[in-house]
Amino acid sequence: MMVTRDTADKDFGVTLSELRKLMEYRKSEAVEKIKELYGDVFEICKRLRTSPTLGIVGTQSEIELRKAVFGSNFIPPKKPLTFLELMWEALQDMTLCILEVAAIISLGLSFYKPPGGNIAACQSEGHGGGGEEEEEEADWIEGFAILLSVMCVVLVTAFNDWSKEKQFRGLQSRIESEQKFTVIRHGECKQVLVAELVVGDIAQIKYGDLLPADGVLLQGHDLQVDESSLTGESDHVKKSLTVDPMLLSGTHVMEGSGRMVITAVGVNSQTGIILTLLGVGDEEAEKKLKNSGDVTPGHSKESGPKPRKVSGNQVEDEESAQKHTSHPKEKSVLQAKLTRLALQIGKAGLAMSVITVLVLIIFFLVQTFAIEKRTWTVECTPIYIQHIVKFFIIGVTILVVAVPEGLPLAVTISLAYSVKPPEKEGGLPRQIGNKTECALLGLLLELNQNFEAVRANITEETLHKVYTFNSDRKSMSTVVKKPNGSFRLYSKGASEILLKKCTRILDANGRPGPFSKKDRENVINNVIEPMASEGLRTIGLTFKEFPAASSEPNWDNEDEIFKDLTCIAIVGIEDPVRPEVPDAIRKCQKAGIVVRMITGDNINTARAIATKCGILRQGEASVCMEGQDFNRLIRGPDGEIKQELMDRVWPTLCVLARSSPADKYNLVTGIINSNITEQRQVVAVTGDGTNDGPALKKADVGFAMGIAGTDVAKEASDIIITDDNFSSIVKAVMWGRNVYDSISKFLQFQLTVNVVAVVVAFTGACVTQNSPLKAVQMLWVNLIMDTFASLALATEKPTEALLERKPYGRNKPLISRTMLKNILFHAVYQMAVVFSLVFAGEKFFDIENARSVPMDYPPTEHYTIVFNTFVMMQIFNEINARKIHGERNVFSGIFRNTIFCCISVGTLVVQVLIVQIGGKPFSCTKLSLEQWLWSIFFGLGTLIWGQLIVFIPNRYLWFLPTFGDRPTKQDIIAEEDMYGEIDYGEMEMRRISQASWCRGVNRVQTQYKVVNTFRTSPYELHCSASNKTI
Repeated sequence: MMVTRDTADKDFGVTLSELRKLMEYRKSEAVEKIKELYGDVFEICKRLRTSPTLGIVGTQSEIELRKAVFGSNFIPPKKPLTFLELMWEALQDMTLCILEVAAIISLGLSFYKPPGGNIAACQSEGHGGGGEEEEEEADWIEGFAILLSVMCVVLVTAFNDWSKEKQFRGLQSRIESEQKFTVIRHGECKQVLVAELVVGDIAQIKYGDLLPADGVLLQGHDLQVDESSLTGESDHVKKSLTVDPMLLSGTHVMEGSGRMVITAVGVNSQTGIILTLLGVGDEEAEKKLKNSGDVTPGHSKESGPKPRKVSGNQVEDEESAQKHTSHPKEKSVLQAKLTRLALQIGKAGLAMSVITVLVLIIFFLVQTFAIEKRTWTVECTPIYIQHIVKFFIIGVTILVVAVPEGLPLAVTISLAYSVKPPEKEGGLPRQIGNKTECALLGLLLELNQNFEAVRANITEETLHKVYTFNSDRKSMSTVVKKPNGSFRLYSKGASEILLKKCTRILDANGRPGPFSKKDRENVINNVIEPMASEGLRTIGLTFKEFPAASSEPNWDNEDEIFKDLTCIAIVGIEDPVRPEVPDAIRKCQKAGIVVRMITGDNINTARAIATKCGILRQGEASVCMEGQDFNRLIRGPDGEIKQELMDRVWPTLCVLARSSPADKYNLVTGIINSNITEQRQVVAVTGDGTNDGPALKKADVGFAMGIAGTDVAKEASDIIITDDNFSSIVKAVMWGRNVYDSISKFLQFQLTVNVVAVVVAFTGACVTQNSPLKAVQMLWVNLIMDTFASLALATEKPTEALLERKPYGRNKPLISRTMLKNILFHAVYQMAVVFSLVFAGEKFFDIENARSVPMDYPPTEHYTIVFNTFVMMQIFNEINARKIHGERNVFSGIFRNTIFCCISVGTLVVQVLIVQIGGKPFSCTKLSLEQWLWSIFFGLGTLIWGQLIVFIPNRYLWFLPTFGDRPTKQDIIAEEDMYGEIDYGEMEMRRISQASWCRGVNRVQTQYKVVNTFRTSPYELHCSASNKTI
């Protein structure tokens, strides 16, 4: 039977609209409204037909019923662009538009015949005649071929965009299918897919959780929530039944634990309302929301923070619309380098194309009207315009070749390859229990104790007070009320900290006795330190009795509550170092990465683990210290952190024990801000706790734990490590370096082609008033060096050889001196071959000279050989481009990359077809076997020439500049004064905002939005990752 909302509404005592209205209230106003409408939150549970302790039954029919009435916990994604829409977007490219218009004009003018049919009368001696009648009738082919080539480029671009969109939507779908949350159904605690949460579910919440739905608090212990994602306020909001029981989706639990009844999901939740108004959901849902009048989601109409305005595609506080004053956070260094380099290349290409067009037009005008003394007549106007259009097409084609369109595609493919292989290793591991809790429960089982019976007798609902663990307390405690009215406090935590609060200890018979300062020192020296020295984490177990009295103790006075404790025992918990971790750390050190350990453990425990891992090595100047000593050394007399003091500490600091999250953040900040090294240090941080969030965000690269990590830590990170294994960080480093090198390989190859193609076209235009490489041919070359080269060079798999070099510096140019040496010397070889063929090829091959024929002359063997040889050199130079660090063996690992091999062979096959059967559309004529062998010979010459280039030491080429570095400090300072966030790509774009021709830039930035997908998603980037103890 189909369930409809009309029939299902009768099954519940509260409606969807009532719940949505309720969730608009905040703080005391919300408490009063709940009391006014329902009496208490338990009445809401009753009307939702759920039990505060047992939850809903959870049958499939019940789930479907609740979804029908209150909606699903799913926000429909925005409809993706269709393939035709992607083609239309590709057609918006400025350079393609220019080519399209020019080709259409050329196509139209090709059918024009002057009155009397005397075309020769309108043509100059250098640009007309010599063509046969049938060739004159086929003039339309060139314009048509250009249009066809443009359509090929559009189709390839659209297909690439479509496949990338499909890939990342699939990844997003997979991420969503892995998101789970803990709920109580039918009295059992279970993990449920976030998308399967329904209104009425009783959800268990704990510190670090990202709330997936709206709800009302049922029970809370020290609960504090970060609501800045909705309100913009950075202060944590305390939640309790008497102060503020409203919990909102998209907010983070920063401390404490509790339970809530879910009251709104999906598009009806506060986050859903905002996202729908922003156009993320479907249009129907957006209309319903607008019609309902909920234009200020997340706020009470009568009180609360200033409403956020919704405009265009962003939601912001009115105050934040003003100029930002906070310190800006830099965007990706690689993004800045790529964007800057793409613009530099584009500028040079534009200049060359403009000069080429001007030279061709001037030569034509001088030849026709100055030398030959012709006059411009109405009948000949279309013929003259057709010549000018052809010149224009040549110039625009040079620009098309010059702009690095394949650069963003190379980035995307490299990133995709960095994600795919680890995916094959398996899905995300499931959340497991807390290690400390599991170890203690295991100890009880070994002692033949049944903890389940104790849990059944003392349920979570009967706990009187809970002090959750945090970095300040270094312990967690629970207060239980006894039947006689007295209370007992149970506490466990850092052993030496709790021992300081103990005045009694249980003896061998379980009776409490005095515990003096001397006794405490004995326990520390004879129990704690020996265990810690073996790498055990020591935990103190204590309790305290509070006799029955007329009034309860003041539970908020923690200094009074946590004194005069009785020590039960000290236990040691081993968190063994995984066998692969020491080797992984050695690889990091070999790769120039310094590994430091920051932990809350005892200093002896930390030192032992660091020694086992290889972080501490004999013979090296390394320091271990505790957080309090660290703070004393880095702060001045006024208590403020001084960078000069920090610079004395961090270079030799290897282990920081008993540290707080603030210590971790301060150390990261201090290393980043340090100027004592030649280059600014690049810092990566691992973390799993909620309080690690600031350090993870501050770091250049943040690694969060996929198993032990909280949602807050995952959201603050850049990469989530799915197996919590440090060795996986080595894989991430390897793949990250591979992405950088793949981009560099592509640039080395493309810039070589760019230099040769542009110089040849320009020189040909200046000397012969005709380009040896025709427009359609250059479009084919552009396809080779953009799409095909991206696929071929960006799909190299990483090897451990990548870990044998030091890291690239933040200011290291993308185009190194070695790469520039390869680019320039290979360009010299190719230009020497091409110009030799252009100016002497007719003699060498005993064929017709193509330099003296007009532009509309049929294809010649001469220029076909030039074109064919040029392409052969690119095919073989692509093999050279696989190595960018001066390696001699360019064939190393080539057969492991099947994509590279297939593309190289495929390009060769297509080239044969173009030359042998392409005909006039490709400005080619058939070549003999001998001519083909010479073309291949000159192509193979690039491999031999590449070996000679390796012998040239870089020290003799000190005069060569480098390209693709970051902006200067002056640029950065100027940008900080103008904008709140530094985006070097946008900075450069603002300077030349009218340079709409540079299509590659926008695509580079688009691909980095893809990277941000991994940053904003709190659940996954399959790069695997780190051991918590490291």
